[in-house]
Amino acid sequence: MKKPAPKKTAPLKRQSAHMRVAFQGELGAFSQQAILQFLGSKAEPVPHERFDLMFAALARGDVDAAAVPIENTLHGSVHDNYDLLLKYDFAITAETNVRVVHNLIAAPGVTFRQVRTVYSHPVALNQCLDFFADHPRIHREPFYDTAGSVKMLMDEPAASRSEGRAAIASELAAEIYGAHILKRHIEDDRQNYTRFFLLEPAGSDNRTPPGASRKPWKTSLVFTTRNIPGALFRALSALALRDLNLVKIESRPLRGKPWEYLFYLDLLGRSDEEAVRNALGHLREVADFLRVLGSYRAA
Repeated sequence: MKKPAPKKTAPLKRQSAHMRVAFQGELGAFSQQAILQFLGSKAEPVPHERFDLMFAALARGDVDAAAVPIENTLHGSVHDNYDLLLKYDFAITAETNVRVVHNLIAAPGVTFRQVRTVYSHPVALNQCLDFFADHPRIHREPFYDTAGSVKMLMDEPAASRSEGRAAIASELAAEIYGAHILKRHIEDDRQNYTRFFLLEPAGSDNRTPPGASRKPWKTSLVFTTRNIPGALFRALSALALRDLNLVKIESRPLRGKPWEYLFYLDLLGRSDEEAVRNALGHLREVADFLRVLGSYRAA
């Protein structure tokens, strides 16, 4: 089955060390921490309300790159972004893992005893259930973004700040908006990490974040097969026959084809290495559609 061509991206407008990088959320989001880990403090984070707006900004050339969350160790895959990876013609040029530390944050002057309502993204709220069980007086209120919930509190009139409102977000969000951390590390599980991709226009060079130069290479790809017995087995055999290590597989519904699927794979190795190159050639023979999304240093 032939897939429609992905949307073409605009050429880069700048090639300097100073990069504009799109992310979803407000300043202070965990995605901003990913940008720091990718590119350091010289990169300019550019917030967007939704993932699709972030991808569209990169396609237009309004930004140079995008920091995209792709999976969380507790919440699982970010399916919207898997679908958007296929829609646009971008290259994955790097990956990083961000340790997610949730903090209870309020405006200066608000004490923990006063807190009655806590705002944050639904995923963040659900990752702090033990905290809420220990403090049943506190009500959870979903908000569209972790850092955005802190911004909302600090934008309130000073007279409203004594009404016991707080937020769950990063330490960076508290610093940016001048808020106060009431309690640190309130997440249920300390092994809470989010994996991010750095996306750039197709043809961009791979990047190596600080400390990643000795990490192994990874390659991400997406393919489809015919809906016949043994098709997926034969596709994966292209990797097994060459002793390539498959480190992730994700299936997504194939639009317009009920009960058929796209398969996203991450494997260890670089696309121009002989074993990987031969495996991809083999996979093209048995797949209806194949696209390499990028090769990059593992986080």
